[in-house]
Amino acid sequence: MGDDEKQAEIDRKKAEVRRRLEEQAAGKKAKKGFMTPERKKKLRLLLRKKAAEELKKEQERKAAERRKVIDERCGQPKDLDSASEDQLKQICKEYFDRMYMCESQKYDMEFEVRKRGFEINELNIAVNDLRGKFIKPTLKKVSKYENKFAKLQKKAAEFNFRNQLKTVKKKEFTMDEEEAA
Repeated sequence: MGDDEKQAEIDRKKAEVRRRLEEQAAGKKAKKGFMTPERKKKLRLLLRKKAAEELKKEQERKAAERRKVIDERCGQPKDLDSASEDQLKQICKEYFDRMYMCESQKYDMEFEVRKRGFEINELNIAVNDLRGKFIKPTLKKVSKYENKFAKLQKKAAEFNFRNQLKTVKKKEFTMDEEEAA
């Protein structure tokens, strides 16, 4: 009976330890938080769907706006097949007037852009002047050896000049000798 009691005591302790471990595991699951991996996946999926819908709406809106601008600038297509000669002339004149107006607007806008760019540049220069900061110019890379080479050439030129002086004097002597002879 002593062994049975010991065995029962050991089984009871094992069951108690097992129960405590299960409670701790259950406590960890409860502490895991609101965002379980399944919920995260579902949330990501929903966000992707929402982003796709928003992108599609944005593309549709841009396409509608583009179509509206084209219709505004070009007008509705005219029926050229059933038009008489006078109507064709009128349509051509309307298209020409519309094209002329668009080109003049384009020229005006380009001029404004150039003018504003110039003004921005002038204001940047004024700001730099007020700050006392000037844009440093980019410097050229200069080789150290080029300076040494230039000095050597200068010395060589001086040396050459002296040699030329000596040769001039010799020529004078030779001329005198030739004249004497």
